Amino acid sequence: MSVRATARIAAVRDSAGTTTLPVLESDGPLALRRTRTHAPGAARVTVVGAMSAPLGGDRLALRVRAGEGTRLTVDAAAATVALPGPGTCAGPAHYDVLLEAGEGAGLNWLPEQLISAHGSDLVMRTTAELAPTARLVLREEQILGRHGETTGTLSSRLTVRRAGRPLLDQQMAYGPGAPGGWDGPAVLGGCRAVGQLLVVDPAFEDKCPESRLLGPTAALTALVGPAVLVTAVAADARELRAVLDRARDELGDAASG
Repeated sequence: MSVRATARIAAVRDSAGTTTLPVLESDGPLALRRTRTHAPGAARVTVVGAMSAPLGGDRLALRVRAGEGTRLTVDAAAATVALPGPGTCAGPAHYDVLLEAGEGAGLNWLPEQLISAHGSDLVMRTTAELAPTARLVLREEQILGRHGETTGTLSSRLTVRRAGRPLLDQQMAYGPGAPGGWDGPAVLGGCRAVGQLLVVDPAFEDKCPESRLLGPTAALTALVGPAVLVTAVAADARELRAVLDRARDELGDAASG
């Protein structure tokens, strides 16, 4: 039987300027744990997988709201593995993430890798709604197949709106049934790991990093708006994380987690 679950996180700033978590609702395989952070006045939540998911036919959702003036980091204890469903009629799994950041809020969305196991079918959607003065650091990493296997089918869409206006809207698809050429030299070029780092910061309105290459398989692109997008492909998860971590270091405090 497929699973339907929605987990929720809400952060608010108290009178002392500390970020608190009045809403921390786990559901199904999405178990939320308040974890320690060394950032003063900030809060951190770690997503812990309570069961194997997403499987074919599952519908999972995570809603994250960082209220005005809050500092919130959401990460994960382990990678998310998309697995085949229990039957051939299960259909694709769906995993929807909604991120909201209010005025002056800082939200870091830093999950571990999403692994598309052979035979799986996952539709992943991430939507971010940002106030004009909100900051966002968002990392996505997708690993196409476990060791020694081919990838499943993965469709991923990222939509970001700032002050109600579109800042970024992109969609990617890999595996059986995806448009042709996804594994060709113009896209992955034989790599099995693909990822991106998005940093939205009002400070970039005055001075935004210039678009440039970050090695042979990564690039930093300045977006129309106070944001930069780093995209990269790599041979494996470790190499991909190293590229994105170096990019965060280069971007400095705006991308600190």
